[in-house]
Amino acid sequence: MTHTLRVICRPGLCDGFALAGVHGLGAADAVEAAAVLRGLIGQPEPGVIFVEESLYGALPETLRDAVEHRAVPVVIPFPGPRAEARPSAESELVEMLRAAIGYRVRLR
Repeated sequence: MTHTLRVICRPGLCDGFALAGVHGLGAADAVEAAAVLRGLIGQPEPGVIFVEESLYGALPETLRDAVEHRAVPVVIPFPGPRAEARPSAESELVEMLRAAIGYRVRLR
């Protein structure tokens, strides 16, 4: 039997997984994620199911306990995207110059 990889994530991330050839199943919240996960557990194909960490943490504890004690499918939480402060264009330029010439310059 061939097992597949499935991903349960927020709908906006499904397209990115599709580009990598992985079937993403969108879930807007933990209620939807729980329904999708229960459906996948009942199927024979999924061997590994990645669940976005924010959705996984909000799943009912009974469901998390049930999937943690199963051999197949293996359910693995993964971190979703995080909004991080981007450095300014000037600091990026200074860093590129430092990498290119070997020391940090100061722009005026």
